[in-house]
Amino acid sequence: MIKSKLTVALFAAAGLTLAAGAFAEGTSKDSRDNAVKNAAMQYKSDKATCSSMSGNAKDVCLQAAKGKEQVAKADAEAAYRNTPAARESARVARANANYGVAKEKCDDVSGNVKDVCVKEAKAALVRAKADAKVDRVATDAQTQAVEKTAEVRKEAGDDKRDADYKVALEKCDVLAGVGKDACVKDAKNRYGKS
Repeated sequence: MIKSKLTVALFAAAGLTLAAGAFAEGTSKDSRDNAVKNAAMQYKSDKATCSSMSGNAKDVCLQAAKGKEQVAKADAEAAYRNTPAARESARVARANANYGVAKEKCDDVSGNVKDVCVKEAKAALVRAKADAKVDRVATDAQTQAVEKTAEVRKEAGDDKRDADYKVALEKCDVLAGVGKDACVKDAKNRYGKS
C-alpha cells in the first residue's frame, strides 16, 4: 500500500517536473491557466494521499503537497510572463516550499536539535532567496550596471553569512562555560562578527 502511494507520488512529481520544463520558452495565457488548474487538481490528489497518514508524517506530506502546488503555479506564471522578476518569484516560491517542508520535518526532533534544524532550514531559505535575487539582477536588462550587480552580490553574501552565523550560534547553545565561549568566539571569527 505504501509502495503504491509512493509510486503515484513519484509519477505525479515527474509529471509536474515535465510540465514545468515545457514552460521554459514562454507560454500562452491558456497554457498558464491550464497549468494552474492542473496544479490545483494535483494538490487535491496529493492531499488525499496524505489523508491516510498520521502525525508529523501527515503534516510533512500536506506541506509538501501545498508547496508543490505553489511551485507549479509560480512556474506557470514565470513561463507566461517570461521576465527575470517572474523567474525570481518562481525560485522564491520553490525556496519557500522547501523551507516549509524542512521546517515541518524539524517537528520530529526536540530541544537544541530542533532549534538547529529550524535555523538550518531558515539559512537555506535565505541563501536560496539571495541567489534568486542575484540571478535576477544579473540578467535584468535595466540593472546590468556592474556596480549594482556587485552591490546585490555583496548584500546576498552578507545575508547568507548572517544566516550561517545564526546556525553556528545555535549549535553553541548545547555547550556550557569555556566550551560555549570558545564556540561563540570561533563562530564570530569565522563569520566576521566582532
